[in-house]
Amino acid sequence: MKKLSIITINYNNCNGLKKTIESVVNQTYSGYEYIIIDGGSTDGSVEIIKKYADKIDYWISEPDKGIFNAMNKGILKATGEYCNFMNSGDCFHANDVIEKIIKELDKDIVIGKYMFGNLSYPWGRTSDSISMLDFVKGGISHQSSFIKITLFENNLYDENLKIASDWKFFIDVLIFRNCSYKNTNVIVADFDATGISSVTSKLNEMERTKTLKEFLPERIYSDYVRLAKSDSPLLELTPLFNKTNGFQKLIFNIVTILINIRTFHLKIKYFLKKF
Repeated sequence: MKKLSIITINYNNCNGLKKTIESVVNQTYSGYEYIIIDGGSTDGSVEIIKKYADKIDYWISEPDKGIFNAMNKGILKATGEYCNFMNSGDCFHANDVIEKIIKELDKDIVIGKYMFGNLSYPWGRTSDSISMLDFVKGGISHQSSFIKITLFENNLYDENLKIASDWKFFIDVLIFRNCSYKNTNVIVADFDATGISSVTSKLNEMERTKTLKEFLPERIYSDYVRLAKSDSPLLELTPLFNKTNGFQKLIFNIVTILINIRTFHLKIKYFLKKF
């Protein structure tokens, strides 16, 4: 069984698809399989796929029910131990990315950096701990992530969501199922800023809200929303936890810090008035 399955989904994005395919087939490491799921494109994408057919292990072009339906199709065809989703328009940052990342694949999820413009971005605030707060402002880039295929057993992407299903998946496996993960310094992907999650922020926010209400008790959800809107620097002072009950303890700690700061502030005001 090959160690890694690279999955690309595409629909009527032949130029982006060509860029993505070339970034995959030009990798210096060859121990991977390449899967392309096309949604029945009519813009020349199929001709691009056929041009590289000898370097593609499996491909299909047929109508699908959306992004995550297509990604699920790819998962079901994958035979690797890990999979990576490098969808059309995105590409590997360099030709030796897989050669570098293959040495790091020893956790359930291995996360690299991604390039957005001229800057590279890691994920999460720390390298060795994780909490729900890491999902307040963003999520994990599936382009720069390598996911054990066994995590998808009876747990495919939620096809009822159009944009936030991968965000939901990562919360499920990392927070509620406590799967192992690590960050690496490998720059994995160049991010295509024209992707659907980048241009439909309102729908993205609606789906994330729906997901959080599904996962969290109402009062925990309310606290989470308050923190998400606060942009408080106190978040950086709060211990991070990697288990579900840790989030409830996290809320308690933050409230305690706020109370202590408020009390300290009142004491200072009183002290100054005395002089």
